[in-house]
Amino acid sequence: MSTCLVTGGAGFIGSHVAEALAKRGDEVRVLDDFSTGRRENLAGFADRITLVEGDLNDPDALGRAIAGAEIVFHVAALPSVPRSVADPIGSNRACVDGTVALLWAAHRAGVRRVVYSASSSAYGDAPGFPRVETQRPEPLSPYAVGKLAGEYYCRAFWECYGLETVSLRYFNVFGPRQDPKSQYAAAIPLFITAILEDRSPTVFGDGEQSRDFTYIDNVVQGNLLAAGAPKEACGKVFNVACGKSVTVNQTIAAINEILGKDIPSEFAPPRPGDVRRSNADISLARELLGFEPSVSFEDGLSRMVAYFKGLAGQS
Repeated sequence: MSTCLVTGGAGFIGSHVAEALAKRGDEVRVLDDFSTGRRENLAGFADRITLVEGDLNDPDALGRAIAGAEIVFHVAALPSVPRSVADPIGSNRACVDGTVALLWAAHRAGVRRVVYSASSSAYGDAPGFPRVETQRPEPLSPYAVGKLAGEYYCRAFWECYGLETVSLRYFNVFGPRQDPKSQYAAAIPLFITAILEDRSPTVFGDGEQSRDFTYIDNVVQGNLLAAGAPKEACGKVFNVACGKSVTVNQTIAAINEILGKDIPSEFAPPRPGDVRRSNADISLARELLGFEPSVSFEDGLSRMVAYFKGLAGQS
């Protein structure tokens, strides 16, 4: 049993990581300021965690949360590329300042390892597919720059201070607890809820942009593996994905098929900062972390549709 801190633990990804840790018997603390996280994400296991409400950039809150922790899962951020385009200063504060504060506090508190939630947005539209960790990053948005800076800081803290860090570049994560009502909601929850309500899903661009959509269970698995990986993994970056690319149009067609519907899409101009194509090579994660996606895109999409049907009271 380990004492673990999950930053951003009331968010979509963070709450799933926290729940998995609690289920396996770890002592779990969650640090969240609830700027984007939701208390209902913790409801099913709130009695098995310690919640510290506060901001990463608040030294008192961070100090209380991290004291005595052995492993930190650093998931906190201001997610969403469009949000970062609208508010680059806020994005930088959360993704860069918050990460530096977390790493410095972890070093001073004697934390053994930090598992950092990085982002595939770091690749941008650089040539070369599938994406390999050795490719030169070409971030297109403030969010992508901030998440990439966090990777560099993680490596620097490993090199300078011996703080074990492992960075995981997530590819388009989806699953239960994503909020389709948010101004910056992710694509799949928006598509599913629109089609459930017989509304046309909005597609930015022509819909032929591709994504390596990754079900949340795979991301949780990647985090748990990264926490226990050998020191050879420290200071490195790993793609966490399914290793399969599908277009937005294909995704919407699959949702329609699962629901037995044929709702057409409504197309809008492309958004600034969005990448055209995304597809991961997960060979390095397989080799050093023992990672293998346990839920395919198709199975994950079926689970996600069932989840939202349940929320809508549909059988």
